[in-house]
Amino acid sequence: MTIQWFPGHMAKARREVTEKLKLVDIIFELVDARIPYSSRNPMIDEIIQHKPRLVLLNKADMADKEATREWIAFFAEKGIKALAINSQAGEGMRDIAQASQEILKEKLDRLRAKGVNPRATRAMIVGIPNAGKSTLINRLAKKNIAKTGNTPGVTKAQQWIKVGKEMDLLDTPGILWPKFEDQEVGRKLAITGAIKDTLLNLQELTVYSLRFLERAYPERLKERYQLDSLPENVVEIFDQIGIFRGCLMAGGMVDYDKVSELVIKEIRSEKFGRLTFERPADFIVDKE
Repeated sequence: MTIQWFPGHMAKARREVTEKLKLVDIIFELVDARIPYSSRNPMIDEIIQHKPRLVLLNKADMADKEATREWIAFFAEKGIKALAINSQAGEGMRDIAQASQEILKEKLDRLRAKGVNPRATRAMIVGIPNAGKSTLINRLAKKNIAKTGNTPGVTKAQQWIKVGKEMDLLDTPGILWPKFEDQEVGRKLAITGAIKDTLLNLQELTVYSLRFLERAYPERLKERYQLDSLPENVVEIFDQIGIFRGCLMAGGMVDYDKVSELVIKEIRSEKFGRLTFERPADFIVDKE
């Protein structure tokens, strides 16, 4: 399964982000706390270059707490401030303004030393589709300004939004990159809902998902579907899940499509608990 998705409005959004960059003081880079590496668009580094940045690990309530702590430390080692937030519930919202002030402290101090009273901080929010940008903006603004949706690609235009007197936010459409060099990244984005299901082979994605759970959270997988063991042959796992959950066709044959839909839905709806699909250690190359 080769996963690609780069609608025309995303190419336009990249150009617009580049054009508006000079108007903002700081970038809020929104990523999915379950896949902090895979949900970071590598084009963003090229676009924003040395602009101050705050990484927001959204949907932290769905991610493994220990893994989130590891990711915050990982970004800190790279000199990037990161916060764990839950925009849906409004958790961590107060920390964003404070962290922004800390990141911009030197610039603000220079202005005050010159007798200039700093204006409201201008921030640009960037991130991949379905990362929760619109929900975050609505929480910060304390009103329903930005469109929200549970499918990728809802926001398709830029808009300035005031957050009290202290901050102006520039929302941008979610931007994926034209080609996933690593299909592993594409699969993780697909599992977490960043890519439309109509573009996916759900059976292949389910095989990948089951292998991940088998490796990282085996007890949760066995408990969820009452599996005594985890067979090497993934088809046997499909069969056991299908029989246990009644995903059957006429004649008692297991319906693999229904099994696939079930597993992906239950991963996304947290039936397996809080999951993180990658750890910083996965991306550290031993140079010795």
